[in-house]
Amino acid sequence: MNLKFDENGLIPAIVQDYYTKQVLTLAYMNAESLAITISEKKTCFYSRSRKCLWRKGETSGNFQNVVSITADCDGDALVVEVVKDGPACHTGAESCFNDAVFISDEIKPFCYEGLYNLIKGRKTDPKEGSYTTYLFDKGIDKILKKVGEECTEVLIAGAKKDKEETIYELADLVYHCMVLMVEADITLKDVTHELSKRHVVDHKVKQERMQ
Repeated sequence: MNLKFDENGLIPAIVQDYYTKQVLTLAYMNAESLAITISEKKTCFYSRSRKCLWRKGETSGNFQNVVSITADCDGDALVVEVVKDGPACHTGAESCFNDAVFISDEIKPFCYEGLYNLIKGRKTDPKEGSYTTYLFDKGIDKILKKVGEECTEVLIAGAKKDKEETIYELADLVYHCMVLMVEADITLKDVTHELSKRHVVDHKVKQERMQ
């Protein structure tokens, strides 16, 4: 596809987290910065204020490792999916888009990261009467027991081929797995990064430990 740069030789590039799909920033590229980005597999942009090229992370170390670059149907905008080494925003925030202008009360998107952070908050800031806080108070043995119980419930629902019940039990399992992750100091990024290294769709992978 032939890309359409504007009268200043620039094209907008929407940078998106490869794992969470969160929009990280909106920047601009010219032909040279795009070529550098493709060659080095790290984002390089053109600063309209400084009128020069800048590589994301060159001073902060928060590089953005490029997974894919996609143009829109008109060829005048790009979406750049990245795996980031640190915060995307110069303020230290994970994304430049943090202040919501409008969120519909009727349609509220679900975010695994939001649930994970909520669960983590029940550990770092215990809340009286919270089931999640109760699990953390009881410790790893209780958490592992609940994960095992929920696995069994999923198996039973799946065996019955009851779609609604299976969805319900899978949701319970995911929640309790997240509690285990927080207890074990495992992040969502840790798991998605591990999955990204595997050919899980076509091959069964079993972890091998050094003896």
